[in-house]
Amino acid sequence: MKFDNTYFRDLEGFYASCDAVIPVNPKLIKFNNTLANELGLDITNLNLTAICSGAVKPNGAETLAQAYAGHQFGNFSPQLGDGRALLLGEILTPSGVRFDIQLKGSGPTVFSRNGDGKAGLGPVLREYLVAEAMHALGVPTARALAATTTGERIQRATAQTGAVLTRTASSHIRVGTFQFFAARQEVDKLRQLADYTINRHYPEATRSDNPYLKLLEYVTNNQAYLISKWMGIGFIHGVMNTDNVTLSGETIDYGPCAFMDYYDANAVFSSIDKQGRYAYSNQPILARWNVARLAEALIPLIHKDADIAIEKATQIINNFSNIYESYWLKEMRRKFGFKTKKSNDTELFDSFFETMKNNMVDFTLSFRALAELSEGNPMPLRNLYVNSSATDGWIKTFKIRILSEVGIAKRIRQENPIYTPRNHLVEAAINAAEIDGDYAQFEQLLEIITNPFIDKPGKEIYAKPPLMIDPNYKTFCGT
Repeated sequence: MKFDNTYFRDLEGFYASCDAVIPVNPKLIKFNNTLANELGLDITNLNLTAICSGAVKPNGAETLAQAYAGHQFGNFSPQLGDGRALLLGEILTPSGVRFDIQLKGSGPTVFSRNGDGKAGLGPVLREYLVAEAMHALGVPTARALAATTTGERIQRATAQTGAVLTRTASSHIRVGTFQFFAARQEVDKLRQLADYTINRHYPEATRSDNPYLKLLEYVTNNQAYLISKWMGIGFIHGVMNTDNVTLSGETIDYGPCAFMDYYDANAVFSSIDKQGRYAYSNQPILARWNVARLAEALIPLIHKDADIAIEKATQIINNFSNIYESYWLKEMRRKFGFKTKKSNDTELFDSFFETMKNNMVDFTLSFRALAELSEGNPMPLRNLYVNSSATDGWIKTFKIRILSEVGIAKRIRQENPIYTPRNHLVEAAINAAEIDGDYAQFEQLLEIITNPFIDKPGKEIYAKPPLMIDPNYKTFCGT
C-alpha cells in the first residue's frame, strides 16, 4: 500500500497517534477484491490477514485516532473522537483520487472513554453487507474492504466473536470534527481544518469570494442529495448524530441501520433511539439540523462580524428544504420512470405513499410493481395491499400521467432494485456466522445485494419480505 498521509502530516493536533491491539489469532473472513482493484491496490505480496486485523502496521501507515465532538441525539458532547477506529492512512488511486483506509474495532484509543475499542462479528458483517449494498444502489457511502476475526471473545449483551472491519472513505472528516475546535474557540485550527477540507473535497471553493461560506453551501447540497437517496430506497440510518455526518457527503457508520420492509414513515430500528428522533420521515429534517450545526462552527470563518456571518449562513440553511425537495423530486421521477416533468408530480408521489400507509405494503416491491402497472397489469401492485381498493384511485391517476411516457416499464426496472439487505436475511447471515462459523449465507446474500437489479431465478426468497414481521425488531451500534 502506497500511503500519502496528509491528515497526519498537515493536521498535527487534530488526532492522537495510536497502535492497534495485536489480535490473538486473526483470520480473514472476506476481502473485497473488486474494491481493491478500483483503488489500484497491489495485494500480491501483502499479508492481508495481518494488515486488516491490525496485527501488522503496513509500511507507510501512520495509525491515528481522529478527534471530534458531536451532538448525540441533540445533546452536545465536546469530546468524542475515534474510540474504536484507527486511520491507517490515505492512498491515491491510479486516477489520483484520495481515500482513507481505516480499521474499525482494532482496540482502545485515547478517545475510548473506558470502552474496549473492539467490535463484534455481527456489527462488522452488518456494515460490510449494508455498505456494499448502498454502493451497488448508487448511494454515496464508505465501503468495506475487508472483515477479519481476531480470535477472541468480547463482551456486549452476550459474549461475541471479536472482529475488525477495514473500510474506505473519501475522508472521515465530520461535522463533529469542526465542532471539536469551534467549542474550544480555536479559530486558527478551525481555519486550518476548513482549508484542508476545501483542498481535499471542494477545491473549486477556493475560487469563491468567501471559500468558507462556499464550503457550507457544498456540504448542504451534498447532504440534501444523500438523504434523497436514502429516502428513495427506504433506508433508515438510525444515528444521524453530527459525528456521523461527513463533509464529503458519504454515508458512514452503519450501526443501528436498516431497510424498511413494509412502508412506515415513522419506522425506527435503532435500539437507542427511544423517541424516534431519527425515524425515516425525520431524516431530511435532521439533515438540515446537522448542517446548521456546521454553519454555527464556521461562523468565525465566514465573516469577522458574527451578525453578518450568521445572516449569510442562515440563507444557506434556509434553502436546504428547497434543495432537498428538488433532489427528492428527481429521485422519485427516476424511480417512477418519468422522463418528463409535470406540475402535479409531487401530489402523485405523495399520494402513492399515502395509499401505502397502514396497508402493509412492501417498499421495495411496490416500486418494482409499477413496471407491470405501466404495462397494463395492476395486480402485482394491488396484491401488495391489505386493502387492495386503497390504491385503485391512484392507479387511474398514474395511468393518465404515463400516457406521454415511452419505455417507462424498462426504466422502472432499471432504476428500482429487486434486492435489498432485508433485515431477516441480514440477521440470518449474522447468526449463522456467529453461532456456527458458517459464512455461506453471508457470501450468498452479499452476492445478491451487490447485484440488486439483476433477477436471479431460484432466489426469490431474497426479494420478499419475511412471512412474519417482528414489531420489536431492533439493531444495535455494537459498542
